[in-house]
Amino acid sequence: MNKLIKVVVADDHPVLLAGMETLLMTTGRHNVVGQATSAGGCLELVRTAAPDVIVMDLSMPGDVFRTISQISTTAPDTKIVVFTAFCSLESAIKALDAGATGFVLKGSASSELLQAIDMVLANQMFITQQYAGQVMNGLRDRARRQGLDEMIKLNVREKQIIGHLMQARTNREIAGELHISEKTVKHYMTGLMQKLKAPNRVEVVIAARRSQEAALVSP
Repeated sequence: MNKLIKVVVADDHPVLLAGMETLLMTTGRHNVVGQATSAGGCLELVRTAAPDVIVMDLSMPGDVFRTISQISTTAPDTKIVVFTAFCSLESAIKALDAGATGFVLKGSASSELLQAIDMVLANQMFITQQYAGQVMNGLRDRARRQGLDEMIKLNVREKQIIGHLMQARTNREIAGELHISEKTVKHYMTGLMQKLKAPNRVEVVIAARRSQEAALVSP
């Protein structure tokens, strides 16, 4: 006989808690080893019951996102599936960043919750079907915005030099415009190529233009 999957369910609504437990216990594959109604209760049950999976709401009393992070750090063998009515993109990404690997919206088919549990136990991410596209687009958009960090970290002089590079000016011309030596311009160029991962001045300009274009369309 296969070992039952130990599950903790966490929600501050008694009816939902009872419903989740009934669903899981009737599969013949899951054993609900505890119920929690707050973020603090989740931590305590993870410590005492060592569940394979915890299915938790986001709107319980306490700092739920911090709790997700604490569980994923202190009990990495316990997988976290968020089961919530909160459907904001920010909430989904924040939960996934904190350490959840499953995100299921309440109102989804019960099969989605069961599938989410199976997938997170297989070390795969699961996002509820009706919301997966938005979440993945949000993650991609954030990754693109993070790609602008190198531009944001450029100092004033580096930005000035990039501005002149975009006007196709030579190192000597840039040095004259900025009243610095040509050697100093070359020094900045080396730094820019490293920061923007560009092998030459042409690629520096291309990388800078791409970053500027992305910044213009970022929400």
